Amino acid sequence: MNALYTAVATANGREGRAVSSDGQIDLALAMPPALGGNGQGTNPEQLFAAGYAACFASAMGAVAREMKVDVSDVSVTAEVSIGKDDTGFGLAVVMRVELPDALAGETGQQLVEATHAYCPYSKATRGNIEVELVVE
Repeated sequence: MNALYTAVATANGREGRAVSSDGQIDLALAMPPALGGNGQGTNPEQLFAAGYAACFASAMGAVAREMKVDVSDVSVTAEVSIGKDDTGFGLAVVMRVELPDALAGETGQQLVEATHAYCPYSKATRGNIEVELVVE
């Protein structure tokens, strides 16, 4: 791969800080209450959800241009879950894509599936974690 951009961030665990090299991110990290923490900061699952949702929505814009459809009213929500698996902990994602009525049906489904094939986050997760696509 020929890198066009490299993001750099440093963290010191779930109960610490995450800081990007350019200073745009400087966040307190905390375990969520569901995992026994106080919830007084963000957590890796929230950061992953935000990144995946943003990337998927942007990827959808690129795919939509090729399909010649308007996605200006589309909304993407990523739900990232963490839980126990056979080797320790694992992640699962539900991508909820809210489409306008004009994209209901087969066109919208094709758009979402093509986006899932195109999105860098989807490529990175493919075969590694379960990603469920929900078109609303």
